[in-house]
Amino acid sequence: MARKRYSVEQIVAKLREAEKLEAQGFTVAQRCKRLGISDQTFFRWRIKYGALKEDEAQRLKALEQENSRLKKIVAEQALDISMLKDLQRSKW
Repeated sequence: MARKRYSVEQIVAKLREAEKLEAQGFTVAQRCKRLGISDQTFFRWRIKYGALKEDEAQRLKALEQENSRLKKIVAEQALDISMLKDLQRSKW
């Protein structure tokens, strides 16, 4: 079965839909089947994204992108520092 990738906004929307289905009396298995996801995926999403609203999900996505960019910068700087220390030790 092909694996689908959902954006954070889509996940939050599916969780809100699941809450509506829960209010209508659907079981977890029935909700997951209607949403097209597995039970395990539902519970994992609920733990990670359950308290988020859609605007918060967009903010989370932006923060994750910024965090990855900053990590890349730090890694590059650490490499530069390491190279400079190696040059200093070799006494060119």
